[in-house]
Amino acid sequence: MVDDGTRKALSSIPLLKTRAGPREKDLWVQRLKEEYQALIKYVQNNKAADMDWFRLESNKEGTKWFGKCWYMLNLHKYEFDVEFDIPITYPATAPEIALPELDGKTAKMYRGGKICLTDHFKPLWARNVPKFGIAHAMALGLAPWLAVEIPDLIEKGVISYKEKSEASG
Repeated sequence: MVDDGTRKALSSIPLLKTRAGPREKDLWVQRLKEEYQALIKYVQNNKAADMDWFRLESNKEGTKWFGKCWYMLNLHKYEFDVEFDIPITYPATAPEIALPELDGKTAKMYRGGKICLTDHFKPLWARNVPKFGIAHAMALGLAPWLAVEIPDLIEKGVISYKEKSEASG
């Protein structure tokens, strides 16, 4: 199910230990530290492998996450806003990652631009609670979704490359 590149990337992401969600205030602070450590390691590894593909930040409480993700195809960078909330039942429930600007453009998406992860990712997440976190959701959820859906949407003409203007870049 998982290719060698994904397996290698995944093995370098630290596993999390603290089983806590936003309701467990003291434990949540510890869980957030673990989340950030795993995300930092994942981003560092991606950069070292010249496979940098997202930026994330959160609100102060660590319950709302937002940023950018991008997909490179034929030397063109397709960039999208990414956002998700941490479910109240986290980490038992995986976050629902959304790319709002793609809402309604593919069948593999729910209302609000939430990407479909039910068949492949959610069972894997459930078997790995509380070890998996946000970095794992990006590596095993969003990355494969982008790899399958974005080329398809480009080929169908649903999305197209937009040059960055000099004023914006």
